[in-house]
Amino acid sequence: MVFLLGCAAITVLTTAGIVVVLGAESVHFFRASGESPVDFVFGTKLEPEAVPPRFGILPLIWGTLMIALGSSVIALPVGLLSAIYLSEYAPRGVRSVLKPTLELLAGIPTIVYGYLALLLVTPALKAVLEPLGFQVETFNALSACVVVGIMIIPMVSSLSEDVLSAVPRGLREAGYGLGATKFEVSTRIVLPAGLSGVVSSFILAISRAIGETMAVVLAAGSRPQLTLNPLTSVETMTAYIVAVTGGEAAAGSPEYLSLFAVGMALFLITLGLNVISGFILRRYRESYQ
Repeated sequence: MVFLLGCAAITVLTTAGIVVVLGAESVHFFRASGESPVDFVFGTKLEPEAVPPRFGILPLIWGTLMIALGSSVIALPVGLLSAIYLSEYAPRGVRSVLKPTLELLAGIPTIVYGYLALLLVTPALKAVLEPLGFQVETFNALSACVVVGIMIIPMVSSLSEDVLSAVPRGLREAGYGLGATKFEVSTRIVLPAGLSGVVSSFILAISRAIGETMAVVLAAGSRPQLTLNPLTSVETMTAYIVAVTGGEAAAGSPEYLSLFAVGMALFLITLGLNVISGFILRRYRESYQ
């Protein structure tokens, strides 16, 4: 029992350690830079090398949310419809082939998706949109949205399919007994019955998109700006962390310490999404005997 308790405590202690380290270094950053938390979160100028330096991360938050929302528009409907097909329509033989094949996407290294964006997605966007008068930059948010959306499809599809398959067969048979079609049973009985799990899979997938790094670095570039144009370069919070880590920031400098403050903001965003997911799961979970 002591051994099992120790294993369970590892996760709690790891989370506590992350909070302590990020929190302490974030406080050190605010003291060293003179930035207030409000200016840090809502500031629109990110110029760590300026005199005096500015550390407004609102462009980073905007870029992160743009990639997360754009990829969700692609991944959530495709993943959900794939899950409905696998759980309700696909024959056993087809399902045994399609589901493992779909889940292979989750095993591809993220940097490969970044190269896919540079070598395939962006040239395709240029070929389609530039003749129509749109200027597509080499590094752009739309390309990142496409590859990140493809990347998180398996998470949505696999989790949602497991939830839908767990809905009791009796509910389906009751619907058929009332004269409902397979589509009506799938969308009006099975899907509402597993809605809490489906929504949780959505939120977990969005959290994954928010925390994605290498694919976004290669696809979206590193230009922090507030823009509604997805065909231009943006910078996410994770991309900023990579850029500063690989740069020449001296240890202990405000630019170096800003890594921890940005990491803490990213941690709080993903933690909030996971808390929301847990609340939805507990609040709307259906229990069957």
